[in-house]
Amino acid sequence: MLVRRSPEQSSAFEFEYRLAQDAIKLRQQAKGMPLGIRRAELLQKARQIDATVEVNKWLTSPGLQAPL
Repeated sequence: MLVRRSPEQSSAFEFEYRLAQDAIKLRQQAKGMPLGIRRAELLQKARQIDATVEVNKWLTSPGLQAPL
C-alpha cells in the first residue's frame, strides 16, 4: 500500500534524508582519520546535523502547538 505525502511532508522527508546522508558521509570521513582537530570537527558537524533533524521533526510534527 502506497502512502501519499503532502508536498510539505515530502519536502521535509527529503530534507531529513539529505541531512542524514550528510551525517553518514561525515562519520565515514572521520573514521579513516587519525585523532585530531579535523576528525573532531567532522564528528561535531555530524552531531549537529543529527540535532537539526530532530528539531525539524519536532517542528514539522502534526501535534505541534503554537505558543500562546
